[in-house]
Amino acid sequence: MGEEVDQREFTREDRARYRQKVRRCLDVFAEMLRESRFDFERPLTGMEIELNLIDDSSDPAMRNADVLAAVADPAFQTELGQFNVEINVSPRRLGARGSAEFENDIRASLNAAEDKARAVGAHMVMIGILPTLRQSHLTVESLSANPRYALINEQIFAARGEDLTIRIDGVERLNTTADTVAPEAACTSTQFHLQVSPAQFASYWNAAQTVAGVQVALGANSPFLYGKELWRETRIPLFEQATDTRSEEIKAQGVRPRVWFGERWITSVFDLFEENVRYFPALLPICDAEDPAEALAGGDTPTLAELRLHNGTIYRWNRPIYDVVRNRPHLRVENRVLPAGPTVIDTIANAAFYFGVVRSLAESDRPLWSQMSFSAAEENFHNCARNGIGAQVFWPGLGYLPVTELVLRRLLPLASEGLDGWGVEPAERDRLLGIIEQRCLLGRNGASWQVDTLHHLEVEGNLDRREALREVVKRYVPLMHSNEPVHEWPSQ
Repeated sequence: MGEEVDQREFTREDRARYRQKVRRCLDVFAEMLRESRFDFERPLTGMEIELNLIDDSSDPAMRNADVLAAVADPAFQTELGQFNVEINVSPRRLGARGSAEFENDIRASLNAAEDKARAVGAHMVMIGILPTLRQSHLTVESLSANPRYALINEQIFAARGEDLTIRIDGVERLNTTADTVAPEAACTSTQFHLQVSPAQFASYWNAAQTVAGVQVALGANSPFLYGKELWRETRIPLFEQATDTRSEEIKAQGVRPRVWFGERWITSVFDLFEENVRYFPALLPICDAEDPAEALAGGDTPTLAELRLHNGTIYRWNRPIYDVVRNRPHLRVENRVLPAGPTVIDTIANAAFYFGVVRSLAESDRPLWSQMSFSAAEENFHNCARNGIGAQVFWPGLGYLPVTELVLRRLLPLASEGLDGWGVEPAERDRLLGIIEQRCLLGRNGASWQVDTLHHLEVEGNLDRREALREVVKRYVPLMHSNEPVHEWPSQ
């Protein structure tokens, strides 16, 4: 959830100063866009994967400080909950073997980290929501020690003025409250980063929005929360509700949520940053010493610290990123829709599908978003989160159809063309997209495997729900380590 900050209280003067500074950053950003000061000749892709920690009983292990000390790898960092860690994978060009390099590096890093975590009594699990997680695990005491998390918790509840309400109506129903943002720690995701030029940013972001629902349907892996079977990707509604700064009355006024799909197609990356500044008050009004206008005038690259910090507290499912590496600024689309897992190879297949499809759509002569309302893309997104690989979606020229049919008929060929455009080797392209194809043909992804396994354990194994969920995790972990794609996992 971002960089570390110091624990502190904020005054009214802090907030006024921050508002002025973030608007100044926005003006400087606009000037940088006009002057085309961005690095994009050799675009890179990147990846982040959030993980759960469990103990030998498959319950959450509140040990991330101990695990990170044992792992001693700067690629691994804390996340919101003490039972979470995150791995940041080194960026690279896709090229001929880029996806295979991602796969090999992630597997090697996770295997080495798992060995070290095991020595302190913990194990790493790639899964969207840990099935054994109970409400009693998610308290203020379960937040990681990074002061940023305590500050975010404090500021969200100061803005709300009341406890969070979490209501999810799925296969079963959940209706509960929370007095901290700790339930957000239940959501562990995979994030894909794609560096693009300012001129191309709008096309790539719009393309990512159009396929967000399809991504979720194919990759759903979060069917349970607090012992209940809810949406196939329960992570989506949980994350939307667990960081909501709005009271019921504020929602009724049409105020935008901080976890946000958006409300319109864009024509420039500036649209997104401008919306952030215009619609959302600061959660962490911390000012940097740099004057961005002076830095730009002096020939330096402004860090735009306030704009970046503000952007990091608005959780778009496809988020714009401004970053500076070796004094060169660049822009990225951060795709945040997918859960973690089930395996590394499934993750890389998801990445190949995403990177391929968005390239084809973004570079199409007739943009898909010119034929599709934004509200239809949002409806697809939530429908796919609810129903997973069994969802129906709307697609221009095809109407409503099963998401698997859309992928097989239309999107896999586009993904293949897009990967060719990135220079991915044909054998690697076919290997990864073949995994997506088989998921569609068999109707099997992480969420469906978890649900089928649970039902079998409850009916055939005569286990109660709690023990059945524990057994689901015990079966899931070795299959995750096998790196066999989830569509090949045994059904019972």
